[in-house]
Amino acid sequence: MSILVLTLPLANGTLSPEYSFALSQDGHQITRHGRATAALLPATGRAAGELVALVPAQALSWQRVQLPPGVALNSPRMRAVLEGLLEDQVLDEPARLHFALAPGAAAGASAWVAVCDRAWLRGALQALEAAGHPVARVVPEIAPGASAPALHFAGTAEAPLVLATGLPPEGAVAVLPLTPAALALLPAQAQGDEPITATSESAVASLAEQTLGRPVALVSAGDRALQAARGRWDLAQFDLASSGRTRAMRKAGGLLGALLQAPQWRAARWAGALLVLAQIVGLNAWAWQERSALATKEAAVRNTLTATFPKIKVVVDAPLQMERELALLRQASGALAPADLEPMLAAAGSALATQGSASAIDYSPGALQLRGLALSAEAQAAAGNALQAQAYQLSHENDSLRLRLAGRP
Repeated sequence: MSILVLTLPLANGTLSPEYSFALSQDGHQITRHGRATAALLPATGRAAGELVALVPAQALSWQRVQLPPGVALNSPRMRAVLEGLLEDQVLDEPARLHFALAPGAAAGASAWVAVCDRAWLRGALQALEAAGHPVARVVPEIAPGASAPALHFAGTAEAPLVLATGLPPEGAVAVLPLTPAALALLPAQAQGDEPITATSESAVASLAEQTLGRPVALVSAGDRALQAARGRWDLAQFDLASSGRTRAMRKAGGLLGALLQAPQWRAARWAGALLVLAQIVGLNAWAWQERSALATKEAAVRNTLTATFPKIKVVVDAPLQMERELALLRQASGALAPADLEPMLAAAGSALATQGSASAIDYSPGALQLRGLALSAEAQAAAGNALQAQAYQLSHENDSLRLRLAGRP
């Protein structure tokens, strides 16, 4: 599945803001990155592609709250509950802020809540949608919950930043200016007296190494944006959430795209293709066998017809032609056919002799109708079984019994 990750600008004042973007065709490796206005952003490349908006770390604050039991996380009431819980912990009016619960949050348990300016986030998403780039998910640049402390140095040489994750308590995060005083507030070592993990973007790498006093690993902003986009977070909650149908369609499209394109599903794709190929080959082999068996039976019927009636040179419908020839032989010899009146009366008499006499008899070729006989269900079933052994079928129609030769309408 292809992913296009856009970093939302911190200010919405400009008419045509530029977005830092990172495009991955397989969801794992960056294939293109840079900065562009909304009109010049690259397409995801596939129908199943996903556009993800990244909220910079500076635009978010994080609060830890105890959720009350009995309130559904996606209900409108939860928004009001969060406003009440965070009223004394935020600096702005809660009504002007947007809240988003951490993935996996449960009623009655403590959970992290992401907080940002509501108007800013709504305006940024609406601007992208107006430019023809609807956002599928909104993810934070950094999020709490990491098990081990880590530092990342970002920003520019004029305004360097330290993004800290995995801090006590509960894996908190922090955004600080890159200064020795700020680093003194952060843990210098992880568990086991090992130096804390530190990465940096190339623009501030030399300053980070100088301030930290040791080398740091280089990680591009695009790689970190892609890593954030692959997480479970989605800040588009409550009034910013997409409709259930839209989210379901996007999720289904994303899953289908991952199944068709992601490298980890390559073996499954090969297995599925081989299974389909085996089914096609098997069905064709079975159809060939059925056609061969049918052709053999048709040839046997034609051979029987031409061997029994040598005067027939052209076979069009072997069963029908044989039936006509037999009828001609019976007429020539004066023999009765099973569909004639006499054989049908004899069969009816043998099966219905103990059931009384019919008040009227109607006959048409291959069908005999007896009126005035009222049979119970058991008697009709017994008579039907006896007649079936003689190649006749018995049925009840209104106040009469109908006897016909099996195989005829």
